[in-house]
Amino acid sequence: MSRFRNKVAVVTGAAQGIGAATAHRLAEEGAAVAVVDLTADRAQATADAIAAKGGTARAYGCDVADHEVVEAVFAQIAADFGTIHILVNNAGITRDNLFFKMPRSDWDAVLTVNLTSAFNCTQAAQKYMVKQKYGKIVSLSSRSALGNRGQANYAAAKAGIQGLTATLALELGPFNINVNAVAPGYIATAMTAATAERVGSTAEEHQRLAAERTPLGRVGRPEEVASAVAFLASDDASYVSGQTLYINGGAR
Repeated sequence: MSRFRNKVAVVTGAAQGIGAATAHRLAEEGAAVAVVDLTADRAQATADAIAAKGGTARAYGCDVADHEVVEAVFAQIAADFGTIHILVNNAGITRDNLFFKMPRSDWDAVLTVNLTSAFNCTQAAQKYMVKQKYGKIVSLSSRSALGNRGQANYAAAKAGIQGLTATLALELGPFNINVNAVAPGYIATAMTAATAERVGSTAEEHQRLAAERTPLGRVGRPEEVASAVAFLASDDASYVSGQTLYINGGAR
């Protein structure tokens, strides 16, 4: 498929996990991809892997929590590639703890990196999208938006992504910009492996227990989330906007 031929995509948090899988998927379908992570060195491996497969990608270092830095990096991306057509807000961290023990610093860090970064990056990207009257924005929410023990900060940030998505769909829709979100359940990534370690488990055992609670009987893969993101970022989803798609194997 070549759904993204002549399109420029920016993927944040693309050094690993869902972000890397999404960058690969968009590149495989023809997009030129700006691979964004905290440092260019972190992003370089994903960009190199895309190039090795014949795709087009460039690594960028960017602290997505810093509004001025985001503006500068996105301006550089637009200068390098000509414009920005697609934005995937994927950057995120966890700082899990029960609410009564959660330091304010962990609350602030998670809200800033998971939610404010989407504000920063979308505000930077939408200028190019509005001008060309075309754009696709997909942000990463989570099943945790519905509530998850030990994740008051993460749950609040991911619920905020859903509210931001619905609002931006209203405001940017008149400029032919689609804004959607995906909300993964348990996906086998470095982040969920870290969660397993936090609760004194192994990644394998943690995944086994999650699979037992999932109707499909397994946990998800980053590539499966990337497929959904690619759909929402494509013209196949041209009349889909303001939606949050849960990707969780049928779990309720």
